[in-house]
Amino acid sequence: MKRVNFLLITVMLGCATTAFAQQNKDDKEITVTTANGKNEVIDLPEGMTYELDSLLKQYNAEKYLRPATDCNMPNVNPTFPKEVYIDRLSRIPSVIEMPYNEVVQKFIDRYSGKLRRSVSYVVGASNFYMPIFEEALEAYGLPLELKYLPVIESALNPRAVSRVGATGLWQFMLATGKHYGLTVNSLIDERSDIAKSSYAAAHYLSDLYRIFGDWNLVIAAYNAGPDNINKAIHRAKGEKDYWKIYPYLPQETRGYVPAFIAANYIMNYYCEHNICPMTATLPIKTDTVVVNHDIHFNQVAGVLGIDVAEIKALNPQYRKDIVCGASAPASLRLPASMVNKFIDKQEEIFAYSSEDLPTKRREVEVAEAPVSYSSSRSSSRSSSRRHESKKERRKRERRERNSAGGKSIMIKDGDTLSEIAKRNHTTVQKLKKLNKISGSSIRAGKKLKVK
Repeated sequence: MKRVNFLLITVMLGCATTAFAQQNKDDKEITVTTANGKNEVIDLPEGMTYELDSLLKQYNAEKYLRPATDCNMPNVNPTFPKEVYIDRLSRIPSVIEMPYNEVVQKFIDRYSGKLRRSVSYVVGASNFYMPIFEEALEAYGLPLELKYLPVIESALNPRAVSRVGATGLWQFMLATGKHYGLTVNSLIDERSDIAKSSYAAAHYLSDLYRIFGDWNLVIAAYNAGPDNINKAIHRAKGEKDYWKIYPYLPQETRGYVPAFIAANYIMNYYCEHNICPMTATLPIKTDTVVVNHDIHFNQVAGVLGIDVAEIKALNPQYRKDIVCGASAPASLRLPASMVNKFIDKQEEIFAYSSEDLPTKRREVEVAEAPVSYSSSRSSSRSSSRRHESKKERRKRERRERNSAGGKSIMIKDGDTLSEIAKRNHTTVQKLKKLNKISGSSIRAGKKLKVK
């Protein structure tokens, strides 16, 4: 009986593990059926894989977003005929082509179904981020619907880091970020700077459009890089239509443009799918001040009476909570109501609790090896040697080597100590002392030290 129960438990655990693995897999990919009836797996963009719980741990979400209390929509995702989706997509005010197909439908279903709670968060948080995105896109004359790229890139998480190291709202890789003027070092990562990364992304998208001249290709290139798009165009015999080069793209990029279209759809039609956006109470109008000193967030918070977490949320680019203004002027984003107060109390802020800043010595002395004082003779010898020339040092070292090695001779038949001493310009007494000889007898064939 126990064995049967054990086997039953084993089978149940195995089924649970398989189910968990399948669920984990389902959270990262979707399966679509191609025109010839084959199933095709497409990787989800990482922004569609973040858990809502992790998104809600952000300071902005904790402080300024609340579940809607006046929303009486049923938690049911209605389905519509294909023609309804086609019509709705065509009504989105956009210069970017947003066609309908089964792949797009799969992503709409994902947003309106499994990710509907995340959509609730994103719609609420967009009140804070979208104006910044729109300003950057307007500055480069780009379509404003591109503001939904960070929805699929990072789910509007400025601290998001992908499995390959892409960082921030717009998910810049390190090299690309630096190419577009974003500073990255041990203290700062401007890929997480809300405003600077948005302008860098707009610049990058503008450059991609000059290369490809088609917005769907630009969006694909933003995900996969222009080289991969050019390879796909080449394999498709020069075709420059995203949907024609689709089979030659990396798996994730195949879903990237459909995800972008679906993000535009859901951000415009979330009400039709009974999704209640979180209520945003974002009273904070923000502004920046330029800082020419290194200051810690604790110093600012201590003098201005702001929550450190709020400063972090507004300045996610600072990795160690230090505004590194000493090396170059640095910007600090604050609630607009605090900007004049910061200006008036700068000196007090710089002096306040300055021990929070890491202590780094500007200059140090190199310690010398201690001088040996074993005897006055060796001390004076060491002192004189410090002043000898290279030529003198080489001569001394050669003498010391010769002295250390010494000189020996082979004793021949008939040799006496007095004869050996005479031949080697020394004395019998020195020979005896050097060779530890007590008497006067020596034997032929033995070696004798003479120096």
